[in-house]
Formats: sequence, C-alpha cells, structure tokens
Amino acid sequence: MTQTDELEDTQAPLIEHLAELRTRLIRSAIAFVIAIFICFAVWNPIFNYLTTPICQALAERGQECGLILIKLQEGFFVAIRISLMGGFALAFPVISYQLWRFVAPGLYKSERGAFLPFLIASPFMFALGASFAFYVVIPLAFDFFLNFQQIAPDTGAAVGSEVDGGTAGIAFQGSVAEYLSLTITFIMAFGLCFQLPVLLTLLGKAGLVNAKGLAAVRKYAVVAILILAGIVTPPDIITQVILFVAVYGLYEVSIQLVARIDRKREADLKAQGLWDEDIDGDGAAEDASDAK
Repeated sequence: MTQTDELEDTQAPLIEHLAELRTRLIRSAIAFVIAIFICFAVWNPIFNYLTTPICQALAERGQECGLILIKLQEGFFVAIRISLMGGFALAFPVISYQLWRFVAPGLYKSERGAFLPFLIASPFMFALGASFAFYVVIPLAFDFFLNFQQIAPDTGAAVGSEVDGGTAGIAFQGSVAEYLSLTITFIMAFGLCFQLPVLLTLLGKAGLVNAKGLAAVRKYAVVAILILAGIVTPPDIITQVILFVAVYGLYEVSIQLVARIDRKREADLKAQGLWDEDIDGDGAAEDASDAK
C-alpha cells in the first residue's frame, strides 16, 4: 500500500466522523429551535412561576406584587431570554442523547457503562441545585433584601406618603429584566455548583484525581469555595454561607465517592495480579482512611 492509499484510508473515517457530527448537531439544533418556540408560546406562565418567591415575600408584607418595564423593549427581550433558557432545558434530553450516540461508538463496552451514569447524573444534579436555589435560597435572599424598605406601619404604604408626614421612603419597584437576571444568577450558580460531585467522580474514574489528593487540598478548596460564593451570589452573608455550606458538603461527598472508585480500582488490579504494594500502596490503598 502506497503512502497515498494510507492517507486516503485515514481521511475516509475522518469524513465519516465529521458527517456523523454534522447530523447530530443538526438534530440537536432542530430540537433546540422547536423547544424555543414552545417556550415562547408559554413564556408568560413561566415568568409568573419564576416570580412566585418575590410575590410571596411581598404578600407577607402586605404589598402588591408588581414589576415594571424600564425600557420599551424590555418585555420582549425578557420573553426571548426565558424562551432560550426554557428551550435549552426542554431540549437537553435530546441534545444529551445525540451527544451520547456520537461518543458511544468510540468507547469500549466497559467505558460506555462507566460514562452513561454520569450523563444521567449531570442533569439530575443541576435540577437538584436549581430547585434548592429556587425553593430555599431565593426566598431567603429576597426576604433579606426587602427588609431594607421603609414602609409605613399598619398601612403598607411607602414611608414618605401623606400617612407618615413626608419622611423619605424606600419601596420595592422592581425591573422585570433585573429580577429575571437575579433569579437566573441564583439558579445557574447553584445548578453548576451541584455538578461538583459529578465532575470529581468522573475525574476519579479517569484516574486524574484520587481521594487522598482531594483530602490533602481541603484547605485550598475551602478558600476557593469562599471566593466562589462571594462572586456568584449577591453581597449578603446569608446566601454566601448557604452556598459555601452546600458546595463544601458536596466536596466532602465527592471525596467519599472517589475513595470508593479508588478501592474498586485497587481490588481489580489485585485480582489481575497487577497491584504493586511498593508502588501503589501509598495511593489508592490509603485513600479511604485519609479521606475521612
């Protein structure tokens, strides 16, 4: 076989892979576009659902729930933003399936069995983090922020009205776009942070990290999590502490999950007669004890 024939043989599989990738991307894009139109048709109910925390917080204070449009086009772009986010969430199962169908043929059977659980766990953990943010963190944050209003007692009127003699008043009149941005920031921050066990466990499965190493960098992880909590959450101590506790707890859970992977890897190597106590004994064999 000449060098030209060898080049043609290598180009053919590459072209086939590119064609397969194009097909998967087109199918994912079609699903995404369809999902966007579906969400655009019902963007108002979705937005009403997203405003539940602020409406409940205002109702507890005897105030009406109302958000305002600062700019003429603001309502339209809010609808587009909700449609894009909702469309991605709705189309994600199709997109992840297309990704799996593209990657799976290139994996061994054992690798497919190892990768598939992580593909399922990732959206589950994101949904768990988003739900935690929406039902726990956001109500606490909004209650904290609304405490800085100045409302006349017993009337619910803003201080500064005729009721209390002209004192300067502070009353919440939220922008639709600002409220949506703040809510999405909370949901995305917690949803992404809840991916930590999935990421670290996947790295442990690939042999890139081990429980002993993760346990050894705990103090650095604490600092990193504190910095992350300060960046992705508003400047109030309540949400920052909640995010820190949640993410650090997930970090500890990740160490235990990686330790289980290390123990299983050690058992498999010993069963195959490939375990060298002198070389590997300080690694995975001690991970479980050092991780505690």
